[in-house]
Amino acid sequence: MAKEKLVRKTFEEHYRDLKLRVISAVLWFILCTIICFFIAEEIYNILVVPLAEAFNYKEGRRLIFTGLAEGLTTHVKLSLYVWFFLSFPFIIAQVYLFITPGLYKREKIIFLSYVISSTLLFGLGIAMVYFLVIPGAWRFFLSFEKFGFDSNLPILLEARISEYLDLILDLIIGFGLAFQLPIILVILISMEVIKVGHLVRFRRYAIVIIFIIAAILTPPDVFSQITLALPLLLLYEISIILGKLIRKNVGRKIY
Repeated sequence: MAKEKLVRKTFEEHYRDLKLRVISAVLWFILCTIICFFIAEEIYNILVVPLAEAFNYKEGRRLIFTGLAEGLTTHVKLSLYVWFFLSFPFIIAQVYLFITPGLYKREKIIFLSYVISSTLLFGLGIAMVYFLVIPGAWRFFLSFEKFGFDSNLPILLEARISEYLDLILDLIIGFGLAFQLPIILVILISMEVIKVGHLVRFRRYAIVIIFIIAAILTPPDVFSQITLALPLLLLYEISIILGKLIRKNVGRKIY
């Protein structure tokens, strides 16, 4: 079999290619900034759905802001989060297009598989927190409300919009990053930083650590913590299986 040849470029060609990627990224950033500012309200409407459902869409329930500029700063902050989510895939694509001439075909496939797997896992984490964890957590928090017939004075939630969005965005990012566990472990195994046997022997400690992480990242109710911990434990086991497959690939290395 003929040995695969890499595309060789001069310094000037690399410089022009890098310049093109940077300019493309800057133009995309500007476009995303404009788009995000105008769609932030639509994203807000999506993010408040779990709370509205927990309120059973009762009339008079609301989110408030107590600072004069809080509404504006919250809008800008939400725009920046959306900007990041829209920009990050484009940045990865530009990095891939820049380095791909220096990669063998097998390395290109591996790089793409990591990117695609990471994106899918991040999306899975977001879906889980939005559709499972957040609704359960909001019902737990609202269980502390006291109405007139329960106490001398009613206790009702009037959450600040900035606090609500900070909490929900932290949960989304936390779950998305936590679901990167198998990607990180597989990369470390393929680079021979750790061995599959280490993961197997470390399993009992991993269970404890995963539940601690779940307790930190989720609201203080058992349902939310288990909802994060169980998928992470499953992903940990999947990482062990993938690690064994990598090590069985005799004579070949991912890096």
